[in-house]
Amino acid sequence: MDLGLEGKVALVTGSWRGTGSGIAELLAREGCRVLIHGFEKGQPDEVVTRLRTAGLDADAVYGDITTDTGADQLIDEAQAVGGRVDVLINNYGVAEAGNWTTTSTAEWVGIYQKNVLSGVRLVHGLAPSMVDRGWGRIVFVGTIGALRPAARMPHYYGSKAVLPNLCVSLAKELGGSGVTVNLVSPGIIATREIKETLQRRAEKKGWGSDWDSIQREASREIFANPTGRIAKIEEVASLVAFVASGPASYINGANLRVDGGASDSAL
Repeated sequence: MDLGLEGKVALVTGSWRGTGSGIAELLAREGCRVLIHGFEKGQPDEVVTRLRTAGLDADAVYGDITTDTGADQLIDEAQAVGGRVDVLINNYGVAEAGNWTTTSTAEWVGIYQKNVLSGVRLVHGLAPSMVDRGWGRIVFVGTIGALRPAARMPHYYGSKAVLPNLCVSLAKELGGSGVTVNLVSPGIIATREIKETLQRRAEKKGWGSDWDSIQREASREIFANPTGRIAKIEEVASLVAFVASGPASYINGANLRVDGGASDSAL
């Protein structure tokens, strides 16, 4: 399927590592010019070099999007480097340890800045020009934990729970403009950090040392789902790329789960 992304400019926040870098690579392979975002100079360089070596179109951009000043810097740089931004992937977000009794209100505010307002700032700066051009894609990356929160990390789950509502509201605000807004909500993803964490756990639990055995046991004990495994980065990236495509123009305001069937309902 031709996704119609050839020549589009895509900004993927937090793409100097992990899932973000995978999303950026797949968009680049679909013909996008991708802007690899880091918070500080030098962070995106490894990913940019890897993509360019593969013959893909990638540039580095910087900015601390947890602040208004840093977001403005990124917006200016993205528009200067890319000429415009057609596709905004609000991938950046963090999960931080915490609980109901010891996590301070400052930490609650801080994670809201990271997981919600970082994306809102970029919408403020980039959506108007998408509307002017009559085409654009805004995709937030969330988590199925927004609908299946645990007792731990309440500030994390609380911040992520904002995103489904936010995307519906923004889709309505931009209705009829040619700009769509959607949310992709993965379960656990086999990033390098997750693999390393599970490998350490496997050593303690005696799960074995090969990845197939580790993810099979982890999917039973930690993230039960009918597929019996953990998502690959490219599986999440593939859905993000489709939602950002031309053929997906009638998908709008949706919360699309990538969780191997772990959720009990489609709500």
